[in-house]
Amino acid sequence: MKFWNQCCFAITTIVVLAGYFGSLNAARAEFTVCNQTLDVVNLSIGQDVDEIIQTEGWWTIGANRCVDVIREELNSRYIYIYATDVFGQPVLEGDADMCIGTKRFVIRGTEQCWQRGHKVARYLEVDTQDTVRWTLFVKERQFK
Repeated sequence: MKFWNQCCFAITTIVVLAGYFGSLNAARAEFTVCNQTLDVVNLSIGQDVDEIIQTEGWWTIGANRCVDVIREELNSRYIYIYATDVFGQPVLEGDADMCIGTKRFVIRGTEQCWQRGHKVARYLEVDTQDTVRWTLFVKERQFK
């Protein structure tokens, strides 16, 4: 009987661990940003959510590190990225004006940022070419 209990415990443990590691594999990131600079980068993203551009931030990415920013399959061709160094100076900057907050934020819409109490930042448009997964590598200052 003791052998049977030990056997059942071992099988249960294996099943639980297999489920855990299987779920890790299923939860892989679909939009990852890798910081290839020597500095910490603060990152904000913008994407189409229910036909309205929504910006969200901040992710802090250490030097030579990656962060999974969007964890589900991409359903928008374009993802917008804004990144600054620790002094607030842009590291990535583009042509798309969108709203940002000074602390953690989710902002719906890109109009009237100042009137709604937000700042305006110029996001870089990333064309993911309609793929479901994308990795963006941030290098030293990249301006359009």
